[in-house]
Amino acid sequence: ALTKMGKRVLLFDGDLGLANVDVQLGLMPKRDLNDVIRGRLGLDRVVQEYEEGGFDIIAGRSGQASLSALPSQRLSLLRDQLLDLSSEYDVVIADLGAGVDRTVRMLSATASNTMLITTDEPTSLTDAYAFIKLGNAAGMSKNVNIVVNMASSVSEGEKTYENFLRLSPPLAGMIRADTKVKETIRSQTPILIRSPNADASADVEKIAQYVWKNVQAAQRRTARS
Repeated sequence: ALTKMGKRVLLFDGDLGLANVDVQLGLMPKRDLNDVIRGRLGLDRVVQEYEEGGFDIIAGRSGQASLSALPSQRLSLLRDQLLDLSSEYDVVIADLGAGVDRTVRMLSATASNTMLITTDEPTSLTDAYAFIKLGNAAGMSKNVNIVVNMASSVSEGEKTYENFLRLSPPLAGMIRADTKVKETIRSQTPILIRSPNADASADVEKIAQYVWKNVQAAQRRTARS
């Protein structure tokens, strides 16, 4: 969606150990994050262009448990390389795993904005609530935004968001439940390519506009400082 807005975008698969961005896009990368972790390549050397979508990706390595338990020094080095690489893009999206482990907290804290994706299921709400509370304790909650996924309707999505009003994170948007999403996952194609007129596609595009406004706001804050 950001690429359609003319932005240069990098998608970083930061779900260390359970990576699947390459699978979702139907790609078979020759180089991935594991090469960086092992010290064989720099992060810039594992960037791959996804021509159909018009953006770049850094693929992870599924099933590598060692990647999800990186020593702090190695994780910090990976973060710093990602920050250096970000200067070449308008937006870098880091797809992080669920939960509140050290990797998720560090990479989230590095981002100018964190999009916390939840559903109306109690377990999802509980996990999201815990993430925000930990963020509050670490002083990083000011950058958290809520995305309600698989909402049965706009009104139901708003009801789900009301669970977070006491913690005050802004609502970035909601994505309505849409059978087209499952079809695109099975076809290993982004929904904006396979079903650009779907309800979920329209919702994602609205969230992309929200993200870009936040990016611009962060850039202005940086310029003033």
